[in-house]
Amino acid sequence: MTMTTPERDEGVLPRRAGDLTPAAALFHSLSDPARLAILKHLTLGEHRVRDLTEHLGLAQSTVSAHLACLRDCGLVTSRPQGRASMFSLTTEDELLAVLAGAERLLEVTGYAVELCPNHGPGRAPAS
Repeated sequence: MTMTTPERDEGVLPRRAGDLTPAAALFHSLSDPARLAILKHLTLGEHRVRDLTEHLGLAQSTVSAHLACLRDCGLVTSRPQGRASMFSLTTEDELLAVLAGAERLLEVTGYAVELCPNHGPGRAPAS
């Protein structure tokens, strides 16, 4: 039996089976309400940073920083249009499936996560 190995990009470490780091990074990218709002808004189609700031009531620097995070995680992409960039989802169907699964999990647990002392909205501030 011949085994093939994927080509390695320089600077990219091979992943070990069972490594949960990529999953944790993905969930971290979804952990901010503003990033979730941006992703939800992008389900309506492509938008410029300016459009997102107007629709979501967020500062331009905030939207840009969140879009950079989402782009680094492979969830959004951009293309130039004149002097602006148009942002869109990279994998809408898969993202919507993850978000729908999260909604079902919240329903099943009775939104118990809201009571979580570490991650719920009433958590103690970090010291």
